[in-house]
Amino acid sequence: MQQQDVEQLVEQVAQRLGRGLSLEDLDGLLLAYSSNQSHADRVRVNFLLSKRVPVEVSAWQLSHGIATAVRPVVVPANADLGMLGRVCVPLLVRGFRVGYLWVQLDPEEPSAATVLAQLPDVARELEQLSSLLLDSNTAESEFRRRREQEFLAACAGEANAAAAVAGWKEVQGKGPWQLVIVLDADGWAGGSDPIADTLIHRSAALQATIGVDAALFSAGTETHAVVLFKESTGRADHAQVLVHYQLELAKRSGRTVRRIILGTSEGFAKPRELAEAYRQSRQAAQAAAVDPQLGELVDCRATGVYQLLASAGGGAGAWADAGSVYFRILEDHDRNHELLPVLELFYDNDGSVQEVATKLHLHRSSIYNRLGRIRQLLGVDPLKGMVRLELHAALKARRWAGRPRI
Repeated sequence: MQQQDVEQLVEQVAQRLGRGLSLEDLDGLLLAYSSNQSHADRVRVNFLLSKRVPVEVSAWQLSHGIATAVRPVVVPANADLGMLGRVCVPLLVRGFRVGYLWVQLDPEEPSAATVLAQLPDVARELEQLSSLLLDSNTAESEFRRRREQEFLAACAGEANAAAAVAGWKEVQGKGPWQLVIVLDADGWAGGSDPIADTLIHRSAALQATIGVDAALFSAGTETHAVVLFKESTGRADHAQVLVHYQLELAKRSGRTVRRIILGTSEGFAKPRELAEAYRQSRQAAQAAAVDPQLGELVDCRATGVYQLLASAGGGAGAWADAGSVYFRILEDHDRNHELLPVLELFYDNDGSVQEVATKLHLHRSSIYNRLGRIRQLLGVDPLKGMVRLELHAALKARRWAGRPRI
């Protein structure tokens, strides 16, 4: 981003609107402001001096929906804060949120109607401003793009790319490593614009790993992000990235992000093992997406039978169509979804009726009754030997069939 160009554009828009303007990034940091200001309220003066939006002012602004808005938002005056009314103009590029332009109203103005009517006249300048901000929000340089493409190629198993990554200063001599996939459990499928989705994941990963020394490099794809970590037994750095990624993704996509998953590989000491580490971390993220009991920070070795299901391959519906005879009997008779969920929880919780009853908010007698119905339908005891193994595996295979395709 060329700071001079940004400042010139802000001045140009301010002159055309005849208003005082300020430009801030998604974290509330001042990027530029106009010099023509006949008057300024206390909030604007303090903002220009401190370069950061105060917490209480930010809360007032966010309470009016600016974080998810795609059109200008009128934020009313707040006398307690010493704040006149404002119009917030969200700046977006292909659906990617890059910042906010604020237009202060005059003290005597009864409404924001005049400002809203003027904004279409500066649409071209606002588009240019958004494009300039995109660079600072995503490190959208040709050099960065090439390196991310090379890193992802190494993850895909390209030997030349793996050899090139091995020579990077961020990587060389810092092994053993661990690969981590960061996945939005609910929004992994993305939208209609793969370029915008990739930009969002790239930027969220880049911002979420700033200041985390263990995170050596990150890249974004249309459906998820990939981060190269130094190998460690602890997960404090991973947890920090998870929290920050969730915040950054919500901030840039303008939607609620409920559950972020980090799937982690085993440690590896040779860059040519990146492809296998990518496979492991992807499988861990997919397993956690379909089986929430695994949690959000998931090591590939902790995914149990999903490791076997992943290694067996097959198409999208391969496992869903390969259910056992016993499983299909239960599926056909479980129209109210009362039997299979109880059975899966029973298996997952080491046969504890009390644990199942607690999680389903049922009485213990209800659990015993449902287990009895299952036994009657099958004609065998579902809690013993090979039948238990078969049914438990079939339940997990059904989940695996619905995994995210990333």
